Parts: sequence; C-alpha cells; structure tokens
Amino acid sequence: MSLLDGRAVPAPQGSAAERPGLECRGLSAGYGRLTVLRDVELTAAPGEVVALLGPNGAGKSTMLNCIAGFVERQGGEVLVDGVALPSSRPSVAAARGVALVPDDRALFTKLTVRENLEVARGRKGPPAEQVLELFGALERRWDVQAGDLSGGEQQMLAVARSLLREPKVLLIDEMSMGLAPLVVERLMPIVRRVADEIGAVVVLVEQHVRLALEVADRALVLVHGRVQLDGSAAELLTDLGRLEAAYLGDAPTPSTPATSGSPASAQAPSEQSPSEQSPSEQSHEKET
Repeated sequence: MSLLDGRAVPAPQGSAAERPGLECRGLSAGYGRLTVLRDVELTAAPGEVVALLGPNGAGKSTMLNCIAGFVERQGGEVLVDGVALPSSRPSVAAARGVALVPDDRALFTKLTVRENLEVARGRKGPPAEQVLELFGALERRWDVQAGDLSGGEQQMLAVARSLLREPKVLLIDEMSMGLAPLVVERLMPIVRRVADEIGAVVVLVEQHVRLALEVADRALVLVHGRVQLDGSAAELLTDLGRLEAAYLGDAPTPSTPATSGSPASAQAPSEQSPSEQSPSEQSHEKET
C-alpha cells in the first residue's frame, strides 16, 4: 500500500517495527586504490529522512552510489530491511527496493514525460498517471520530451520515475542542482511527504543546508569521508554553530560528547560555513 494508490502505509507490526529500513555498518568505499568513504555508520527507520551534508569532496555522492551498488564497497555492510546487499550489484539493490536519483537526473531526453515514466514502472508498477498527485506540473507536459523540460520539471520527473518503483530506500543526490532557490523550496516538501506517506527511508544529499534540515529528521555531516556529526535536524537548525564546526572538522565525532568549546564562529580561509551561505551562493561542485 502506498501514496501512489491513494492508501496509507500500515504501521509495522512486531519485529518489523524495530527493524531499520537501511543500515550501513562500517561502510568504506572508493575507486580502485583510492578510499573515499571510511567506516561510516548509518541506521535509518522506515519513514525517516536523513540529510547527508558536508563540504565538497566529502564523499556524499560516493556513499549514495555505494548503497545503490554503483561504487565498489571496500569494507562494511549495507542492509535493507535487515537483508545484506552484495557489493557492486546495482540490479540486486534495485530489486531489494533501493532507488537512486542521481545528480544528473539520468533521464531519457528524447522520450516524453509519459514514456520516461512508463519505462520506469515496468510491467508491474502502478500506473504512470498516479505520480501526478505529487507532481501536478508534469500533467501539462505529459507529451513533451524530457530534454525540453525546465530544470525543475526534469527534477520532478526524475523523482517521479523513482517512485513508480515503490522504493524502500530513496537516495536523492543534489535535488537542487542547477535550480533556482524558489524552485527548490517547492520541491523539498515532496521529500517529506514521500517519507511520511510511502514509508520509505530517504537519504538526501543537499547543499542547501537550511532547506534540507527543515524536511529531515536527522543529519549526518561527512568530512573527508568520515562522519563528523550525527544529530537531530531540528536541533541543528537552532544550533548552526555546531554545524559550522562540523564542516570545518572541529566538531566531536559521533562517539565523543560535545563540549562547549566547539569553535562555532570559526571559518576556513577558502570556504564559507553553511550558515553564512545563501542557497544561491552555495557551490554545487561534486565529489569524485
């Protein structure tokens, strides 16, 4: 049962209620001999939104691609609903309910909106028209080629396409890439609704820090491939100094208690801290 067929997701019963929807245990990943992600721990319940934050080059996209099976795992485990996924097997990850919305959207630009959705749904998925409840703007563009859509419409199509697979884990890499801040503000609430009504774990990589925290339950800050901070999104919204310190590598690690001496006002010479950047100013360069 899902948002796509107009029915609410039932609350998990028994042991299923206690089982995480997504687990990363000591996850390390990289490219050849290069290690980008180091010993990352993440546990997320069904219906939880996790904002994956951090400076450029921190390993955020690598983490999403590793979970989805596109980047080789160098160590650790990834589990969906308690079942371990094999490394570097994107078809298996997809079959187990993992859906990735990449930063380049990966649309078939010569196919229409309807055709892109039909390809995604396959033979057993819900009717393509059902995503229009979430993305009504696509209805008037139904027979327009994806390459002729605006950036915001393309992003809607990329997310809509992933929802037709009724994912258990939805990974969204830089939904705001190339979009005006006002467009991003309209898209972000959809992320929250997907988690609440479909019951999927959503992991969102985003440089618009405030907007991400407003829809997320938790936030992880990656710095140099390691988790520098793991905390409540609501709490971090009211303590952006703690977030700044994490970006600069000055925050305590998740296993170390926070101290009052964290340099919340510090700023590296070559980069702004997240609370000082407006959405239109933040860079969208991607890590390897």
